Amino acid sequence: MALLGVLLSALVLVPLLRHAAARMISRGILAALGVKLVWRGPAPRPGSLLVANHVSWLDVVALLAVTPVRLVAKHDVRAWPAVGALAARTGSIFVDRTRPKRLPATVAEVTAALRAGRSVAVFPEGTTFCGAERGRFRPAVFQAAVDAGAPVVPIAIRYGSPQASFVGDDTLWSSVRRVAGLRGLTVTLVGSPALRPEPGADRRALARAAQASAGLRSITFDLAA
Repeated sequence: MALLGVLLSALVLVPLLRHAAARMISRGILAALGVKLVWRGPAPRPGSLLVANHVSWLDVVALLAVTPVRLVAKHDVRAWPAVGALAARTGSIFVDRTRPKRLPATVAEVTAALRAGRSVAVFPEGTTFCGAERGRFRPAVFQAAVDAGAPVVPIAIRYGSPQASFVGDDTLWSSVRRVAGLRGLTVTLVGSPALRPEPGADRRALARAAQASAGLRSITFDLAA
């Protein structure tokens, strides 16, 4: 019921207050689910490209709860109840990976947002991973940071239980029910110092540096949390 109340409030507040409301609503969603949010590291400055590993749909909510940001999300997210509406109304940039020819336009949209002083968050792995398994950071979106001369902030997202992960044949509804049934779940976002690409920097090298900087080669769950 608490979660339903927060989601109904989102439908009213987000169109009016946009980014301030998105942060408030996201924190409300986490509170309604009993999820504790922890941020560690320097605060990202506006106009940064935030790049994070991808574990769960909760990653989106956690990032929106921490800082004003536009999200780069797969187009499927737009159809998700509540989370999709929240993402769309906060200016998310949706990517259709079945149409690779659209990728340059997406990168250009991210570049424009960064140049306008808006922070943009992306999950360069392209899909979710659970436990120590990691995906390679795909380099395409890093070109936007190079073109805009924007800092890149690597972020490691960690959960206190593997039950928070959203992988395989999981559905959003089953994942929400599972998360709501957990007790004392913590999501920790660890921000690394910003990487500042030089003009003409190689996006592949930048992607590797970002992934290494966040220590995302071997993340494990803290089951004692």
